[in-house]
Amino acid sequence: MKKLQFAIALALWSLTTANAAEYPTRSIKFVVPFPAGGPTDTLARIIAERMGRALGRSIIIENIAGAGGSIGVERVVRAPADGYTVSFGNWSTHVLNGAIYSLDYDLRRDLEPVALLPSAPQIIVARKDIKANSLSELISWIKTNRATLGTSGVGSAGHVSALLFEKQTGTQFTLVHYRGGGPAMTDLIGGHIDMMIDQSTTSLPQIREGAIKAFAVTSSSRLKSAPAIPTTDEADLPNFQVAVWHGLWVPRGTPPAVISTLSTAAREALSDPGVGDRLSALGQTLPAPEQISPAGLATLQGAEIGKWWPILKAANVKPE
Repeated sequence: MKKLQFAIALALWSLTTANAAEYPTRSIKFVVPFPAGGPTDTLARIIAERMGRALGRSIIIENIAGAGGSIGVERVVRAPADGYTVSFGNWSTHVLNGAIYSLDYDLRRDLEPVALLPSAPQIIVARKDIKANSLSELISWIKTNRATLGTSGVGSAGHVSALLFEKQTGTQFTLVHYRGGGPAMTDLIGGHIDMMIDQSTTSLPQIREGAIKAFAVTSSSRLKSAPAIPTTDEADLPNFQVAVWHGLWVPRGTPPAVISTLSTAAREALSDPGVGDRLSALGQTLPAPEQISPAGLATLQGAEIGKWWPILKAANVKPE
């Protein structure tokens, strides 16, 4: 009996090893936990196209929104651990949500890190006809008018940034939570909300078109792709710096060879000058090559959880 069990286990191990060696043999799915058109979706489509060429297989984007992105992440947690369903997430979905939502999964125990991807600051933006021309004027306007601020959901980067903004400036917003950054930006352009603290990925194209007004970028240096926008330090809001980083994860138990293949494809994609130019135009900063790895992503995610979970729990941020 023991010999039979051993033989079965050996056969399954051999089959898994063979499948991992042949990976990928079909298309791969990137689960983006936000609606199409938002900053995470935009970034995913740029990277997926180039990674697909590196892997020799197409990568399909599946948008599964809801609950701050936690529904889409759970879709990956429950998927087969074969490398064909990948979580394309970010700082909010794989760090902040763990302190805000009662998740039916563990962000570190149930997912394997694959590679750290680009990061970008946010931009404090408002509807184009708002009566303010500098950040200090905008803060004064908010104190008088109680601005409506759109976010891509409870616990999102924009939401957490808004809470920090309120605390640091003594202002208060009427928060409007959307299912993603795309719908929120649509309403900002239409004048249905007053403001957003939005990722540069979706804000910059609208700023260049004059559809919205920019006040400051949440980084220590100006964006090369938008040098006219001052930093928060320059705009008299010191130490207000928030960057949104992204990454790839797969279900726990995915073969190491598969993870290595995906990680290598991510490094190849991000080293492509054409991809780099597209990402730079959106305000994205590429990680160092050695960080585009499972270890690089795991290290950053662990550090960010240690930093942000106590802050969010102390602020008692809860899903609505």
